[in-house]
Amino acid sequence: MKNRLKVERAEHNLSQADLADRIGVSRQTINSIETSRYIPSTVLALKLAQVFDRSVEQLFQLDETD
Repeated sequence: MKNRLKVERAEHNLSQADLADRIGVSRQTINSIETSRYIPSTVLALKLAQVFDRSVEQLFQLDETD
């Protein structure tokens, strides 16, 4: 699964730690999502979308291997 999390975070001048604090997860979780090592739960994906005022589909896209 591809994601735009790192791009959105940079556009909003947020560090991984800042974003993690906003949604109640660890910085390592944000890093794992950004590097595609972890696929977020629906609730977590919705929280991320809410922070950036985007739809889940704008942040996450399926790739050919999904």
